Amino acid sequence: MADELPYHAQLPFTFGALEQDAGSFDRAGAVILPVPFERTTSYVPGTKNGPREIIAASSQVELYDEELGREICDIGIHTLPGMESPFASTEEALAEMRRTASWLAREGKYFVALGGEHALTAPLVAGVAEHHPGVSVLQIDAHADLRDQYMGDPYSHASAMRRTLDYAPCVQVGIRNLSAPEAAAIPSLNTTVFYDWNMRQDAAWMNRVVDALGENVYVTIDLDGLDPAIMPAVGTPEPGGLSWRELLGLLRLVMTTRTVVAADVVELCPIPGFVAPNFLAARLVYKLIGYRFCLA
Repeated sequence: MADELPYHAQLPFTFGALEQDAGSFDRAGAVILPVPFERTTSYVPGTKNGPREIIAASSQVELYDEELGREICDIGIHTLPGMESPFASTEEALAEMRRTASWLAREGKYFVALGGEHALTAPLVAGVAEHHPGVSVLQIDAHADLRDQYMGDPYSHASAMRRTLDYAPCVQVGIRNLSAPEAAAIPSLNTTVFYDWNMRQDAAWMNRVVDALGENVYVTIDLDGLDPAIMPAVGTPEPGGLSWRELLGLLRLVMTTRTVVAADVVELCPIPGFVAPNFLAARLVYKLIGYRFCLA
């Protein structure tokens, strides 16, 4: 139909501007789940705009990946409609996210959720864990997010990983900002923390990260885990962090030694007129799909 139009049509608003028909969900290897959820942001707002800007930027990402030597999209990438949150309570919104993640896992789909704030990770992990018992979580982040509650809210983005621990053990990488109560709680929690200030003193730190993970892994990437020199478009930027190459090196190692069942990329806070961070996030999502399906 589109090929028969006597004019140049706008590209579809899908990840990578890929064509998709009503039945392509069944054939797709990977599914994009936009979750523009933002209720507990405590500094710079705007994460609700992250999914839209990632998808928009993805239309400029070349479908051929020079590292993998192929067009990743050949495995099939289906973009779901963005999730709305017409709920009076945060708990209801998170419950819908859990149901959605459980449905995708039950359908055997590898999905990448686009946030939105980090609070969405716990319900997504909960849904995935219903079909992948024993799943563990790899978190890339500047912040521990281990507060039992923040400003009276147990579902705050600052409590994202504390709630996630209710469903899966965690390995936290790049951490460089946490509160004294969080630091005191860590020894009693089912988590392994790699602090940004000293993790590179061990040349084999990436191998140690992988060794701490289980066989099945959920990956959550808070974009402030990256160096703000390359990722300034976050609500709470922190000095330090992973470089682009460090992040890809770690993800490649995890993907080749473990089974990654789902992932999320969260906390993009777009800066009007500055598209480089949006493009980085889109390229990262494409890497999360490419590494999952295209590595030998």
